[in-house]
Amino acid sequence: TYWQDYIGPAGNSIKLAFFSTIVCLILAYPMAWWIARSNAKWRAVLLVMVMLPFWTSSLLRIYALIGLLNPNGFINNILIWMGLTDSPLRMMQTDFSIYMGMVLTYLPLMILPLYAVMVRLDNIVIEAATDLGASSVGVWWTVILPLTFPGVIAGSLLVFIPAVGEFVIPALLGGPDQLMMGKVLWTEFFRNRDWPVAAAIAMLLLAILTVPIIYARYQDGRDDHTTNSRGDMS
Repeated sequence: TYWQDYIGPAGNSIKLAFFSTIVCLILAYPMAWWIARSNAKWRAVLLVMVMLPFWTSSLLRIYALIGLLNPNGFINNILIWMGLTDSPLRMMQTDFSIYMGMVLTYLPLMILPLYAVMVRLDNIVIEAATDLGASSVGVWWTVILPLTFPGVIAGSLLVFIPAVGEFVIPALLGGPDQLMMGKVLWTEFFRNRDWPVAAAIAMLLLAILTVPIIYARYQDGRDDHTTNSRGDMS
């Protein structure tokens, strides 16, 4: 049916991409903060380590992950050896394996924009908030998070947009329940040879993905207008 062929995979793509973006953000935010606040001598080394996965093919990284998550893979062997489980855990062809692949592939794309924003933060602003009696959580919520929010938006877009149309990760790590739009497009183009339908789906997906970009641009325009207005008032 139409739901099973198109609507279901579209919703599954958005769900997997959204939660993959959230997981990447949760992991990348403290990592980017640690790199930005590190000694300048070590900062370059840490950035190279972040970008090191890009030096190898993403396909090789996915195959390495398959070796870890397989029923007879490294993780299950360790769990059985430690006595934590009697039989191998099913990790392949699940949402968990998709999320692992997404994080492994796209985490650096979240770290770098956050780092670019955090490294420019003025320590005087943070010290002023602390001197005024703000707690660590209060400083983060009222000062650090608003100032780093552009990096959050940029990193989220860099992860979410390619993750929605991802093909290799769900094809190798997922099963029939993890069908995403990338697989649907491949099927329509190369198996069904229905190029008009495939092109229509691709253009619709492209139109949907422009919505967060337009929204982010609109928010930047509002922030710039607010800043200019405050500057004129002062």
